[in-house]
Amino acid sequence: MNLRPISIGIVPEDRPGSVGLVGMPVWLWASSPDAQSWGPITRSASASGVTVTATAKVERVRWQMGDGAVVVCAGPGTVYEDRFGKTDSPTCGYTYSKPGTYTVQAETQWSVAWSGMGQSGTIPVTLNQATTITVGELQVLTTG
Repeated sequence: MNLRPISIGIVPEDRPGSVGLVGMPVWLWASSPDAQSWGPITRSASASGVTVTATAKVERVRWQMGDGAVVVCAGPGTVYEDRFGKTDSPTCGYTYSKPGTYTVQAETQWSVAWSGMGQSGTIPVTLNQATTITVGELQVLTTG
């Protein structure tokens, strides 16, 4: 089946010069999900007159945000676009309360349902991908 973890989509991005801000929304999503990174994908194998069929699909993505927080998202998330501005993600997001550099880990939790020989079952599979983001703090000075 060649199952893979999701490719992480995140704003702020993991690139030089990209800095998020304390109190501003972080958007999380599966970037370009396909059968191997999101499912469903079905495969069958046969040997000695016996066929086993398995279907794999992502049940959820568990995001470890690097500050002790965990965000669980059932769907692939919403891809961020500049037109969304400072709004929270409608499907999968987070807000940091302290500045820092954070390692964000996306734990893709698959469920593989199989059947064959009059039997059936489910096998959990967990695959991980990580990225690093920087969150800064903006100070405003008002003079009168």
